Amino acid sequence: RYLWSHKRQLLFQALNLGMVVLSALMIWKFLIFMTYSGSPVVVVLSGSMEPAFQRGDILFLNNQPDDPLRAGEIVVFNIKNRDIPIVHRILKVHEDEDGQVSVLTKGDNNQVHDRGLYSDGQMWLE
Repeated sequence: RYLWSHKRQLLFQALNLGMVVLSALMIWKFLIFMTYSGSPVVVVLSGSMEPAFQRGDILFLNNQPDDPLRAGEIVVFNIKNRDIPIVHRILKVHEDEDGQVSVLTKGDNNQVHDRGLYSDGQMWLE
């Protein structure tokens, strides 16, 4: 009620809120640019990577394009038609004759590799 009667104060509060929201968006876009990742921060949702990562852990990603993938590295990937990113370790790296690199992943706490999670007929992640 007080703000409606003081329009200048209401405008000032709205501008402050807008600045906070725009600042958060700018920081997020800056992180996307600096980490070469569409999602620079992810939260671990399952226990598949225990004991390395626990449920609820927050991971800050760094996706350098010139850094080759190696077995043992931890990667974050999405599967077609699923929106939730998966955090698992590279089990094997496969390079075909054209130089295309593909990987097979596995959660540290899982008994088998992730081919059961991939799309139908997919043997490797590209």
